[in-house]
Amino acid sequence: MEHSVFQSASLRTSAVNSTLKPSLSHRKLLNRTAAIAPSCLLPNLALHLQSKWPRGCSRKALTKSWRRTSIQACTQVGAAGPDPLVNNISAFRDACWRFLRPHTIRGTALGSVSLMSRALIENSHLIKWSLLFKALSGVFALICGNGYIVGINQIYDIGIDKVNKPYLPIAAGDLSVKSAWFLVIFFAVAGLLIVGLNFGPFITSLYSLGLFLGTIYSVPPFRMKRFPVAAFLIIATVRGFLLNFGVYYATRAALGLAFEWSSPVAFITTFVTMFALVIAITKDLPDVEGDRKFQITTLATKLGVRNISFLGSGLLLLNYVASIAAAIFMPQAFNRTIMIPVHAILALSLVFQSWLLEKANYSKEAISTYYRFIWNLFYAEYIIFPLI
Repeated sequence: MEHSVFQSASLRTSAVNSTLKPSLSHRKLLNRTAAIAPSCLLPNLALHLQSKWPRGCSRKALTKSWRRTSIQACTQVGAAGPDPLVNNISAFRDACWRFLRPHTIRGTALGSVSLMSRALIENSHLIKWSLLFKALSGVFALICGNGYIVGINQIYDIGIDKVNKPYLPIAAGDLSVKSAWFLVIFFAVAGLLIVGLNFGPFITSLYSLGLFLGTIYSVPPFRMKRFPVAAFLIIATVRGFLLNFGVYYATRAALGLAFEWSSPVAFITTFVTMFALVIAITKDLPDVEGDRKFQITTLATKLGVRNISFLGSGLLLLNYVASIAAAIFMPQAFNRTIMIPVHAILALSLVFQSWLLEKANYSKEAISTYYRFIWNLFYAEYIIFPLI
């Protein structure tokens, strides 16, 4: 490509003076020099070489040739690629985002916003713009807590993740362990400072409890994830009870109200706690190969993928049936026109997805699709919650 470009440049140079053509050796010297010399030096260099050019070749033609050749040379140099520093920053940002496990971040953010919205809808006369910063700082603190828990898990699961989740940044070699430790320490410290300075001792203690449970879930010698029942209870407690109760309590406290259960909040806390239990059960479905290799006992390794997917789908269907029953028998507490049809549709979509998994013979790709669908149902519940 470069050879053809400079060859055409030399042809155009010779065309300026058709009667006197420079020798082949001079043309090679011109092209080679243009490719490596800064453009600002080319005119002077042209004058220097003029004494070595065949007699009769004009200075004007020579200088014009240098300009054309230098432009093409600079174009080639400029097309060499973007700044490596920009590439490094972009790669690090991408690694950090994958380190946060985006699907869990979405669940945490949606849950906190949904619970805050419900509390504000119930007490709309107390809404103040001054509360916006406090609400945003609370959401950021929850995201930091989420980042700490999923991050510490990746640090101690590198070997397993190289088999089960090779796309994760530490397992893929895109993020060093040292950088990962820096991130999880930052998340823990930043989250605790924000909560401690803004939400009082009770919420700070709940937040600390969540971090503690996330730590013993992954870190030796505890590593409670090795024990299925303990692992399920930790995930259900953190993502189910602590998140929903804590956010609703903190929002009411910010509005100057004492904590008080409402039927919708009691419903979503119970529903999501059960849902978190299902997530805890089904999250091991795509990881069976690595768990068996590293001798980690899960229900999926003991009972098989098919049985666990049936168990998870069955528990979620019970959740949806209970939701519809609550709307039927407690019309004064729930918006029946939304709660009944929406949960019926979600239940039917779950049945259909389970059928697709069975039809695909529980292939790894189908299992991953099923697990992602479970998370989509989780998001959907938080989206409709303020309306029920």
